[in-house]
Amino acid sequence: MSSSTRRRAVRTAWAVLTATSLVGIAGVQSAIALAGPTAQNAPVAAAAAPADSEYAQRFLEQYEKIKDPANGYFSPQGIPYHAVETLMVEAPDYGHMTTSEAYSYWLWLEALYGQATGEWAPLNEAWATMETYMIPQAADQPTNSFYNPQKPATYAAEYNHPSGYPSQLNTSGTVGVDPLANELKSTYGTSDIYQMHWLADVDNVYGFGNAPGPGCQLGPDHEGVSLINTFQRGPQESVWETIPQPTCDDFTFGGRNGFLDIFTGDASYAKQWKFTSASDADARAVEAVYWANKWATEQGKAAEVAGTVAKAAKLGDYLRYTLFDKYFKTIGCTSPSCPAGTGRDSAHYLLSWYMAWGGATDAAAGWSWRISSSHAHFGYQNPFAAWALSNDAKLTPKSPTAKSDWTKAMDRQLEFYTWLQSSNGPIAGGATNSWDGAYAQPPAGTPTFYGMAYTEAPVYVDPPSNQWFGMQAWGVQRVAELYYETGNAKAKRVLDKWVPWVVANIKVNGADWSVPSELTWSGKPDTWNAANPGANAGLTVTLKSSGQDVGVAGDTARALLFYAARSGDTASRDKAKALLDAIWENNQDELGVAAPETRGDYQRFDDAYVANGNGVYVPSSFSGTMPNGDVIKPGVSFLDIRSFYKQDPQWSKVETALRTGVNPTFTYHRFWSQTAIAGALADYARLFEGGGPTPTPTVTPTPTVTPTPTVTPTPTVTPTPTVTPTVTPTPTVTPTPTRNPTAACSVRYTSNEWNTGFTASVRITNTGTTALSGWNLRFDLTGGQRVQQGWSAQWAQSGQTVTATNAAWNGTLAAGASVEIGYNGSHTGQNPRPTAFSLNGSTCTTG
Repeated sequence: MSSSTRRRAVRTAWAVLTATSLVGIAGVQSAIALAGPTAQNAPVAAAAAPADSEYAQRFLEQYEKIKDPANGYFSPQGIPYHAVETLMVEAPDYGHMTTSEAYSYWLWLEALYGQATGEWAPLNEAWATMETYMIPQAADQPTNSFYNPQKPATYAAEYNHPSGYPSQLNTSGTVGVDPLANELKSTYGTSDIYQMHWLADVDNVYGFGNAPGPGCQLGPDHEGVSLINTFQRGPQESVWETIPQPTCDDFTFGGRNGFLDIFTGDASYAKQWKFTSASDADARAVEAVYWANKWATEQGKAAEVAGTVAKAAKLGDYLRYTLFDKYFKTIGCTSPSCPAGTGRDSAHYLLSWYMAWGGATDAAAGWSWRISSSHAHFGYQNPFAAWALSNDAKLTPKSPTAKSDWTKAMDRQLEFYTWLQSSNGPIAGGATNSWDGAYAQPPAGTPTFYGMAYTEAPVYVDPPSNQWFGMQAWGVQRVAELYYETGNAKAKRVLDKWVPWVVANIKVNGADWSVPSELTWSGKPDTWNAANPGANAGLTVTLKSSGQDVGVAGDTARALLFYAARSGDTASRDKAKALLDAIWENNQDELGVAAPETRGDYQRFDDAYVANGNGVYVPSSFSGTMPNGDVIKPGVSFLDIRSFYKQDPQWSKVETALRTGVNPTFTYHRFWSQTAIAGALADYARLFEGGGPTPTPTVTPTPTVTPTPTVTPTPTVTPTPTVTPTVTPTPTVTPTPTRNPTAACSVRYTSNEWNTGFTASVRITNTGTTALSGWNLRFDLTGGQRVQQGWSAQWAQSGQTVTATNAAWNGTLAAGASVEIGYNGSHTGQNPRPTAFSLNGSTCTTG
């Protein structure tokens, strides 16, 4: 499988069951003065940038592209798709899936938008949508009240290959005590779990119809999102070997036991529900809300985000489950019979790959179970979120032991990065408390970290999870945020070694830019000694390949910018800026930014299973069907149980590739990638240009939609101004402003309003035959509206007349060229659009 599969977010969990039933869980996969603080000074509060801040405007332009409903990033229910395109196979096996990852990036996007504009309704809206459609509702997890923390789950071993499944339940396997359940129930008055499930079929293309709230399996006729599962069968199970299954299995589809007997062996099977969270996504959500609260507080608007902040703290409370061993066994376990944990002795304090929970659908015969994960990947760690959850009074969870847990987790995670850092900078894989997923004895000489064994490629090996450079960008960005915000010395030491290697391996030469793509690892870390950490002289990395992954580029730039802003390092700042400039100048399109990618792994669409090798393994005893009638039986391929792909608009590309052996090329717009670029642009504006457009506390929009299972929230209710200057100012040419009484200009005015506020976007086009050097737009607001804040122009209002004069960088407007400007305004209930516009005294046409 090629690196382009981006197995960054493969969510692999393995089956487990309580009492009398099977557990089917899916697993969760330039030269400018440095404005940042020095290493000796704490970061200053985010300042407001001038309205013509170049990178703030780039951010706003990218933001609008993402939020424009015509561009296809969101479903009719207001849910972010994994990608605009549908034919896409990576961790999600269809482009119109969504993940908890996508939601967490959405929250980041809206936090950055709030900092730039002072508008916080979109952030609250994003959380409300997530809470409705991605956090299982009470009706989705109906039997949690039967959960017994003394017996969290029934043990089932993991296997290294899908052919080892179904895994037989083992009632004699020792399982420890869940130390969180009673505390969480006492704190929140419920046994329900407040975590995002990791994967959803937004368009119900599979047809399970597992709609949040209203029903179990509503089938193919259901229109809307459906929660599903995929990965479940060990580290060799790539996306190409998965068998999708419902989160609520009432045996309507699949075989006689639904999909359960593909994954777990049991004497009999019961209808059940099951969910899996991805720790990195939930932690990223907390991370984003920390910044939102900080910036809103600086703007005097903390009250506007207080409800969302409280919910993020609650999410962080339940996220503690991922800090424990899968079956709550003691740390350092090397045998299935090792001691069961009774308290914090089962806590590794690392963000492990997932936590999962499930139970019976029948409350009359109720049972429920919970597990965490024994495997920890460095790329999932988030010491910044851990710091926020233990140091920010607004974000510290309510449970009595949460603060101490997250305090220890922050320190342990920083040690983890230090332990895994190669001699030349990048961070190696991770560690496990359950060797081979079965609590086996690790090979002699395996380095350890507080008793956990070093694993070069934790959780998945097709391709190896330590190979994709995106994990470096993700994991280390959070370290850089922590260093920027607190000056943490341990974080700085990690960054001081990581940053130079990364800067040296980012290449920028116009359109021929690249960032690291694949890494090759050699050696092992030293066994961890907290008092005297080793130098890891035997652990090295080499660059295997580079590429143009815009998402990786964006998040790598973010890591470099946070580091530069605190340390004063100009090399990292300048490289990040050069990278962002190259992408902005060479990779923009109407949907955002993108680069073509060749997908060699798409040759696996029609691969049948090869014994002990690749392909979809189906147990010989199983026969069943997908909701659309696709047959599930031994010998089927990925495509055989996803025949809907043959109707995809881009299917002919794959069909040709399968026939000719020539790998196809696609251009994708992943939600997380677009947001990563937007985030980097916003970071540069805030950290090095002064912060973005000036927020105006007098405009206080509030969310008007509270989504419920029967209400369709729309994230596009407040689209933002598009800023697209199409002409670079040329100081050697200074024509006088053209005044053309025969309508040498055209104006397009759009606005979106809420309660007593609105956002207006204005596109000005020079329809004359000569360039303008300097322009002034006039129009009237006849409904009593007031301009509160504008961008990309100098705004003024006298009575009802509004004028917008060009900024320094967009005053030259060539014949046929356009410029986009905008403003936030207030109204008293009426918001009529302007009916006439003039540019330099000439009347403009409108459209």
